Amino acid sequence: MNMNKKSVALVTGASSGMGKEITQQLLADGLVVYAAARRVDKMRDSEQLGAIAIHMDITKEADVSRVLAKIQEKDGGVDVLINNAGFGSYGAMEDTTIEDAKYQFEVNLFGLARLTKLVLPYMRNQESGKIVNISSMGGKIYTPLGSWYHATKHALEGWSDCLRLELAPFGIDVIVVEPGIIETEFGRAMIEPMMERSGNSAYSEMAQKMKAATMKSYTKGGGSSPALVAQTVSGALKARRPKTRYVVGKMARPLLLLRKWGGDRVFDRLVQASI
Repeated sequence: MNMNKKSVALVTGASSGMGKEITQQLLADGLVVYAAARRVDKMRDSEQLGAIAIHMDITKEADVSRVLAKIQEKDGGVDVLINNAGFGSYGAMEDTTIEDAKYQFEVNLFGLARLTKLVLPYMRNQESGKIVNISSMGGKIYTPLGSWYHATKHALEGWSDCLRLELAPFGIDVIVVEPGIIETEFGRAMIEPMMERSGNSAYSEMAQKMKAATMKSYTKGGGSSPALVAQTVSGALKARRPKTRYVVGKMARPLLLLRKWGGDRVFDRLVQASI
């Protein structure tokens, strides 16, 4: 991709954390950037830098269609799609309702799939495009009380691999980014629902330990800056032949290597010892 041209990017989950940083990085790279999220008021700073902030709930088909129609009307279509919107629904599997589990999949997988389907005709006609799926090291590893979150990220990894093969003949790259511990709202957002589900259940002791470990990891200095993820995305988009996966952020690389080469039992013991 020639980054000197005004390529059009759409970033989801752009109101905070990695999404906000990616938005602002792509603006600095010279792209036209549509920043989509439910909290438009949180994107005023990005708007001041030139982003086009737009309200979108990734779980609502009407919202997604409206956003794509607006982009198509003004700019023709999306050249770069950053599927960043997502959240972590934690709590023991036994304590989590199937309705909550379905919503986790709706946000982390089916919502981005719906959006991706809508951008593909334009990319195929152009015979070019970049789709960046923000996964997680959690797409390759696992933690207790995170069964549904990890299920969505493991699914996203496999979905992305299939999509990469399907779209290669059309000149479209599918790139997976696997962040480690990043200083975002993720940790704070997962704790309260986790404690509501499992804080007073048979899994309460485990929930308390997970809460303490999460608070330690996501306090200031506990993780990597979301700007590091934004820089990684920027580099991937500029690459003539981008990698299929980029591992970035605190603990991501060592944990993924340990999971790959150590096997299940070794990884189980490590996780159990850390909480």
